[in-house]
Amino acid sequence: MRRLISAAFALLSACLSPALAQQPSRSECLAMANAAPRALPVAFRQTAAAPEVEITYAGHSTYFIDTPGGVRIATDYSGAYQVGRLPDVVTMNRAHSTHYSLNPDKRIPHVLHGWGEDGKPAAISERIGDTFIRNVTTDIRRYFGDDSGTDMIRDGNSIFIFEVAGLCIGHLGHLHHKLDDSHFAQIGRLDIVMVPIDGTYTMSLDGVSEITKRLRASVVLPMHRFATPLDEFMQRIGNQFEIDRRTERSLRISRDTLPATPTVIILDGV
Repeated sequence: MRRLISAAFALLSACLSPALAQQPSRSECLAMANAAPRALPVAFRQTAAAPEVEITYAGHSTYFIDTPGGVRIATDYSGAYQVGRLPDVVTMNRAHSTHYSLNPDKRIPHVLHGWGEDGKPAAISERIGDTFIRNVTTDIRRYFGDDSGTDMIRDGNSIFIFEVAGLCIGHLGHLHHKLDDSHFAQIGRLDIVMVPIDGTYTMSLDGVSEITKRLRASVVLPMHRFATPLDEFMQRIGNQFEIDRRTERSLRISRDTLPATPTVIILDGV
C-alpha cells in the first residue's frame, strides 16, 4: 500500500512540476503591501549591509537603474538619453517619441513595451537577473491629429515596477489621469517612485501631487521636469516631504539607507 501511495504521489508531482514552473515570479512588493505589520525582536541585529542600487537621471523621463547583480535598466527609453554602457533592459511608453523607440539598438536583449498589441493591454511579469519587473496599465491621450473619435487610448501607458535588492521602485511613465483604488492595489508598496512633474504634458500638478502623497514612497525622484518650478510641486505635496537637492546625477541607495522621512531628491548633475 505504501508503495502504491508513493508511486501515486510521485506521478502527481511529475504532473504538477511543469505547471508550477510556468507560474510567474511572485511580487514581493505586493506581498509586503498586503501583509500585516511585522514585529521584530528587540535583540534583532542585521549582520550585513543591504546591497545598493544605483539610480542615474539621464534626462527627460529616462532613469538608469544599475542593480547589485549587474543588470542595467533604462526607463522610457528612446535612445536619446544615454549614460555609459547600453542597458540590458529598456522599458517604453508611447505617448511621444521621446519615450520609446521602435528601432532600439539590437544589442539590447530585453525591450519591454508599456502598450499591448491587438488591443490587448501589456502584461509584464518576469524576472531578469536579480530583478523582478511588472507593469500596471493606465490610459493615455491620443496623438495630436488622431481622428479616431475617442480622447483616450485604453491601457496605452504602463507604470513599471522594478523589485530588486529588497526595494520596490516605480516609474509612473507618461501618466495622463488620476489613479483609482484598483491601480493603487496593483502597484502595492513603493520605496522609490519616479514622478512626472511637468504639470501639462502629462497631468496637472494637483493630480500628480495627490498620487505622490498617496503612494508615500520614501524617495520621490521627479522627471519630465522641463521648467516646472520645483517650489510649486513641493507646495502641493505638503510639508510631509523633505527636499534633498544634489549636484550629482546618480544616487546609490539600499533598504538600509532609505530616508526616515519621505524625501524628494533632485539629481541636478544632468
